[in-house]
Amino acid sequence: MIRFLPVLALLFCVDGPATALEPPRDARVEAVTQPAWLLRTGTTAPLRPGAILRPGDEISTGPAARALVQLSDGSRVKLGADAKVRLDRLESGRAAEPFRAVLAVLTGAFRFTTEVLARERRREVDIRFGTITAGIRGTDLWGKVGAERDLVCLIEGHITASREGSPAADLTRPRSAYVAAPGQDGAVQEVSTEQLTAWSAETEILPGQGALRVGGRWHVVAQRSGDQAQALAIYDRLRQAGHSAVIRPRADAGGTVYAVEIDALPSRAEALALARRLENTLPGLSLGIRGR
Repeated sequence: MIRFLPVLALLFCVDGPATALEPPRDARVEAVTQPAWLLRTGTTAPLRPGAILRPGDEISTGPAARALVQLSDGSRVKLGADAKVRLDRLESGRAAEPFRAVLAVLTGAFRFTTEVLARERRREVDIRFGTITAGIRGTDLWGKVGAERDLVCLIEGHITASREGSPAADLTRPRSAYVAAPGQDGAVQEVSTEQLTAWSAETEILPGQGALRVGGRWHVVAQRSGDQAQALAIYDRLRQAGHSAVIRPRADAGGTVYAVEIDALPSRAEALALARRLENTLPGLSLGIRGR
């Protein structure tokens, strides 16, 4: 039992619930399809729902992964697979002041959307998509940073898109995209409804993907063992692969049993979906599910 104290302490310091010592809650992870990671001050840990994000944090997703972050102004940030975003600035301000943020999309697909009831909130948000900077004041947009081009597409509202060395462009028409390829000036293009629908799907968390969510009460049990060393080995393996595993020791008739679990699944179906994914990606685990 004593051996687990430093392990659990590290878990809660890096990605556990916020405490009174934490800064204002300007951003919180609402849902995540793992593998995904949080990089903070040189320390990397699996990204988990409920994690409070701070300026300077960097979040990244692995293959087929997604992440959903709620900002304090009522906006939502969605990340697609193999994406990486750094939160350079988060500042809620007072009630009469605008919400201010600077987000840097380093790789992958990204969506910024504002709920209807929050659209009247003043906001000054700059999102950098590789070489493109998009200034928004309350809108819905989708963008992606890739090897061949960077782009940002307006879904609703108004954004100003710019690139160093190219004229800035005001985008006011839905499905207008500002595209910047290496060695070329930024240009505005119109995209089809079908293309935008396909792009949007890249950042959505769909049912059956095994996503973890705030308030989820189902668990995937990766291993139950009376051997501490074996439990720690499974714990380390899962977390290195980007899954937010925890160890729960329980008294048993034969001694102590150490359960290695991934929690926060919202339903039995999502727990089963995650267990199937783990079976394919990390073979050799003794997988099961449980609810509470």
